[in-house]
Amino acid sequence: MAQATLLITSRNYSSWSLRGFLLARLSGLDFVARTISWDDPAAREELLLRSSSIRYPCLEHDGVRVWDVLAIAEYLNEIFPAAGMLPADRQARALCRSISGEMHSGFAALRASLPMNLKAYRPGFAIWSGPRADIDAIEAIWDDRIERSGGPWLFGATPSIADAMYAPVATRLRTYDVTLGAKGSAYMRHVLAWPDLVEWTADAASEPEEIAELEVEF
Repeated sequence: MAQATLLITSRNYSSWSLRGFLLARLSGLDFVARTISWDDPAAREELLLRSSSIRYPCLEHDGVRVWDVLAIAEYLNEIFPAAGMLPADRQARALCRSISGEMHSGFAALRASLPMNLKAYRPGFAIWSGPRADIDAIEAIWDDRIERSGGPWLFGATPSIADAMYAPVATRLRTYDVTLGAKGSAYMRHVLAWPDLVEWTADAASEPEEIAELEVEF
């Protein structure tokens, strides 16, 4: 029997749930993911970006409930320090936390204009100036990290908290047919081939429910 439960809202639409799942997998935690019913008003409001706070994913482990993906990341890193979720070097750890925090709290235009939808593919999608600025800023982070670390992950040979935080962006860029430069494209392909993300995407394909507000062509 699994030692922990990760409560999620949707595999297809929830970037936060995906981040929580990847973080739990990175840590090596024995867990099961359980989907909260979309009839739950709080879960639906979060998916539609209308909630004042994000309470899912929520990790239940050893009598503790932890929500917010950065809190989950720090909790798992504390419980499983040997998993290498943060880089060994102090400066690299600080940078990993910084760019993860930037993803957590920033890039609002990208979130609003290009919602995560793993089942969709929208070639030729119009990218306006707000989300384009966010995409350019994210690509600059990716390019700099790959240049400095040597890749294939943002901090070198193995994935970190930062890769889990930026993985949903890679899915958004694929969904909305966004073209990046050489380094960004190579990193994006690597993330999309991440076995844990491939597994999540396959499970999302069989998720029967749809949220009409997130299926609108806009």
